[in-house]
Formats: sequence, C-alpha cells, structure tokens
Amino acid sequence: MENKAQHKSVMIALAVFVLVVITVGAIGFFTIGNEEEIIQGQIDVEEYRVSSKVPSRILEIRVKEGDYVHAGDTLVILDAPEIEAKKMQAESAEDAASAVSQMAQNGARKEQVQGAYELWQQAQAGLEIHKKSYERVQRLYDEGVLSEQKRDEAYAAYKAFEAQEKAAKSQYDMAVNGARNEEKLAAQAQVSRAKGAVKEVSSYIRETVQIAQMDGEVSTIYPKVGELVGSGAPIMTISIMEDVWGCFNMREDQLNGIKKGDTFTAFLPAFNQEIEMKVTSMKDQGSYATWKATKSNGQYDMKTFEVKARPTKKFEGLRPGMSVIIRKQK
Repeated sequence: MENKAQHKSVMIALAVFVLVVITVGAIGFFTIGNEEEIIQGQIDVEEYRVSSKVPSRILEIRVKEGDYVHAGDTLVILDAPEIEAKKMQAESAEDAASAVSQMAQNGARKEQVQGAYELWQQAQAGLEIHKKSYERVQRLYDEGVLSEQKRDEAYAAYKAFEAQEKAAKSQYDMAVNGARNEEKLAAQAQVSRAKGAVKEVSSYIRETVQIAQMDGEVSTIYPKVGELVGSGAPIMTISIMEDVWGCFNMREDQLNGIKKGDTFTAFLPAFNQEIEMKVTSMKDQGSYATWKATKSNGQYDMKTFEVKARPTKKFEGLRPGMSVIIRKQK
C-alpha cells in the first residue's frame, strides 16, 4: 500500500510538472512571439549659429537662452576698435587717391599753362629770327660772299631753334591736355580700389552688431560678456522651431520596405499621444555605424539607416530632444 501511495504521488508530481511546462510554453508562444519591437528616435529642429567675421570682444548680449527672436532683432553687440582704426586708414587712402585722380583729370594749373605758353612764344620768336638769318646767309653764300662754313653754322642754329620750338610746343600741349588717358585711368582705378577697401572695412564694422537672420528660439549662448571671440567662432545657436522632424536609426531588417514619402504612426511619450509622420529622407550611416551580424558565423551584416520623418500636421509643443516611438509587432 505504501509503495502504491508513493507511486501515485510521483505520477501526480510528474503530471503537474508537465502541465506547468505546457502552460509556460503556451504563454511564451502567445506572448513572447508577439512582443512589440520598439524603435526609438528623437525630435530635432533646424538650427543656425550666430558668429562674427572679425575677432572682437563681447560688449553686450541682448537675449537670453529660451528667448524667441524675430529676423532683424539685435542679438549681440561686439567691440572691435582695430576695425575702426582700419576704417580711418582706408578712408584716408581713398581721399589721397581721389586727389591724385582729380589732379590727373584737371591737368596742369593755370599758371603752369601760361608759363608753358610763354616759353613756346619765346621759342617761336627765336626760331623766326634764326630762320631769317639763315635765309640771308644762304643768299650771300649763293652770291659767293660767305663761306660754306658760315652757311652751315647758320643752318645748324636754325635747326636747333626749330627743335627747341617743337619741344616748347609739346610742353605747352601737355600742360593744356593734362595727364595721358592711361594715367587718368590708372588714377581712377586707384580710387576704385580705395573705395573697395572702405566698403570692406565697413562690412566688418556691421559685423559688430549681430542680428537674427530668421525667427527662432535662442537655444545656447556660448561666451560671456567681456570675453574675446575669434573670427567665425559661434556666439549662440538659434533653433528654428517651425522646422521640426523626428530622426530614427533603423537597421535594414526594421525598415520593412519603408521608403521616402511613406507615412506611419508614432507615439510621443511627452504628450502620451500618437502623431502621423511622413518619411522625408533616408541615408545609410556609413561604415562607421554599428552593424549587426545576422548569424554567428557572420554570413552577412545589416547596416543602419538614418530615417527622417516630419509630422503631417502641425503639432504644438514639440521640442528638440523629445522621444518619439515606433511600435512594430514581431
């Protein structure tokens, strides 16, 4: 009897164990096999950085992190005294070039023109006298009264005064006409170059007042008042809150045929609400991204893709960094 009782107890225990195994298997089949696969992404927005072209010192910051600014609002005042000095130098160079150009355009002064004219008249008078002297000597030479040497001396003097008259005439013409056309063009080019330098320095001065280029929210301010910032160094970041999207990193096996233009439903934990989103771009993460081997022997790997999707309708309150969830049944 005792053996029969023990045998019966063992059978009951075995039956209970089998029943438990079957129950666990059934639960695993109906639950684990249908567990949700969660793909988590985050909300992101377009940003632009405010920076200056010139090295300067922060004189005043007129906004705070979290402020909403509009295009044209003044953000930062910078101090760059070196640029002011360069502007003075450029303006002085422009004035000097303009004076040289004006002198080239106007030609010689009235007194210089008058002096050149009188020298030309003097040279003409001397030429006339030596021409008549030569003509008389030539007649006397033809009559045999004077020697050939005297005739040659008179001719040389006549030609010398003729050249002197031409030179005086050239000096007078130069005084009347002023500088050559090439010199005028060169002087004008120097003026244009000096004006360009002034404009360049003026553009640098405008950089000392940084204004908002687009509407947005000040997300980060980097330097403090009084600190130096280098050329091109970021001063603050503006987030364009109207341009918002969700960014997901998805393995190839999670894409499930998704393509640009497709829509899907995502969950926003911050609002405990679902939102419809549309895929706007897809690109692979490159060889540096994490790859997942599909088999232990590494027959092939799956790459990770960056998928961007934008809400199909405007959703108030979305902020960068918020989680966005895609739930998929395995």
